[in-house]
Amino acid sequence: MKYINSLFAISVVLLSCSDKKSKVTKEDFKKPNVIIVITDDQGYGDIGAHGNTVIKTPNMDEMYNESYRFTDFHVGPTCAPTRSGLMTGRYANAVGVWHTVGGWSLLREQEKTMADMFTEAGYVTGGFGKWHLGDNYPFRPEHRGFQETVMHGGGGVDQTPDYWGNTYFDDTYFHNGKPQKYEGYCTDVFFREATRFIGENKEKPFFCYISTNAPHGPYHVPLNYYNIYKDLGDDVLADTQKRFYGMITNVDDNLGKLRSTLKELEIADNTILIFMTDNGTSAGYYNKKGKVTGFNAGMRGTKGSEYEGGHRVPFFIHWKDGNISSGTDINELSANLDVMPTLAELCRIDLPKGHLELGGQSLVPFIEDPSKRDNRMLITDSQRIQVPEKWRKSSVMQNKWRLVNGKELYDLGIDKGQKRDLAERYPEKVEEMRAYYENWWKEVSVQFDEEIYFQIGISEENPITLTSHDVHADNGSQPWNQRYIRSGVQGKGYWSIDVKEEADYQVSLRRYPVEADVLINGTVPSITKEEKPGLQNDYVEGVNLNYTKASIKIGDDINESIAVSNEDKSANFNVHLKEGKTKMNASFYNAEGEENIAYYVYIEKK
Repeated sequence: MKYINSLFAISVVLLSCSDKKSKVTKEDFKKPNVIIVITDDQGYGDIGAHGNTVIKTPNMDEMYNESYRFTDFHVGPTCAPTRSGLMTGRYANAVGVWHTVGGWSLLREQEKTMADMFTEAGYVTGGFGKWHLGDNYPFRPEHRGFQETVMHGGGGVDQTPDYWGNTYFDDTYFHNGKPQKYEGYCTDVFFREATRFIGENKEKPFFCYISTNAPHGPYHVPLNYYNIYKDLGDDVLADTQKRFYGMITNVDDNLGKLRSTLKELEIADNTILIFMTDNGTSAGYYNKKGKVTGFNAGMRGTKGSEYEGGHRVPFFIHWKDGNISSGTDINELSANLDVMPTLAELCRIDLPKGHLELGGQSLVPFIEDPSKRDNRMLITDSQRIQVPEKWRKSSVMQNKWRLVNGKELYDLGIDKGQKRDLAERYPEKVEEMRAYYENWWKEVSVQFDEEIYFQIGISEENPITLTSHDVHADNGSQPWNQRYIRSGVQGKGYWSIDVKEEADYQVSLRRYPVEADVLINGTVPSITKEEKPGLQNDYVEGVNLNYTKASIKIGDDINESIAVSNEDKSANFNVHLKEGKTKMNASFYNAEGEENIAYYVYIEKK
């Protein structure tokens, strides 16, 4: 028996079942549009309909009342792993995405995505907002099935791969991979561009992926949304939570506008609309020395946790023409891995050519019969290290049972907050769930020792830009956002590169990216809350690190150093690289010999 569930080809029997529910014959069936709205770091408890009496989410609440709700729906405890599972229907550990930085947020090249599936089925595909599965060829969304994209870089606006100087307001994002300036708040921009895409393609079946970076930190928010919560006492919400809630209410307003637009375009009824989030709350619930603010729906744990609050999230699906439009709870265990096969069956399309074995299963049988029961097991974990470790921050799930870290057993049916460990009382259940995990681990760990390489010297990306976000290093050694770059946080590590053509190359090391156009030993100006109201904190002036030397090491053949002057914007090395896979280090040094990673490296084939 395989412990990762396979989706077999969609059969005539399944189609006839779907026809019975929707009252639509095979000949009359019109492919529905599909929109997925996924927010970043919004937890299960950060919605009014889930019992939060403080947050303002009227449009999410309305959608809740008009949707089938999967009430026991799970994702990864952090961003990129969840997105890799959503896009592929496969476990994050199996596809190379078990971290958010450090070279392990790149979706392996052989993986096929949901966007590939819809493109092959004749859909127009668009992605707007956050990708977080790679910023270089062939990892970028426009190389993974998306025909139009407007997205920021990295895992969030103002992270190291993002365009320099982005602050959530009036930023430069990447339109089909090319930088373009946009006016407005980030969430408004991504919904606006998605709405434009929808309007332009309303006569065709389309797949639209709206993936907001909000409410991920830093918690920058338009003041009118912050002001909704600002007068609440600190005993109700801390200041950061007020910002966090404001960001969510802004998303909610955009969701309402989106639904209104679908009605105006007369395509709402035959559009499958999904709302979900990517992990547990990052700021919606605080418990500091017994002082609780916010709401977590009674769950233990928040973002990053192996406990329920780290990975149980909302999942609403609405499709009027498919008779999925009444408030209905489906309480069986489900996950992000199930979305791709579910949409394949609902839309009556094939999985993408060359797809690998799925970890998820179609949820259509539960949509057709919400009382249906299942006894499957699912696993989620949070690795966030260079080499995954067995049992690390893991949860094996079956019905209401949770085996945490391979040793703690909880029954959520009687202990929602996971306070009473029942492992000693039910040793047989522990062993059963451990055995499932052991077999799962054998399957997902096959490629753990196969690093993912940046391709050097290819026409699709020459020069290629590498950043410290993606270096392989011990945890915490990757300066992954622009605030770290400004303050000169120390980094270390190497990039895994694959030189595709033996040739002469120029390797340029920079303190700041090309678009900043700043000297290595120069500084970038601060950005203050006075200049941009709504910022949570000022962006400090860039620190001059007073570098005097730069060095590169590429494999065993190249180990060179050059002096750095105060007039240099980059330290340039002209080298001859042989074809093949290797490791590259790039560093700067100050007069005291202290080393720091080059935050930005550009490699160009001559």
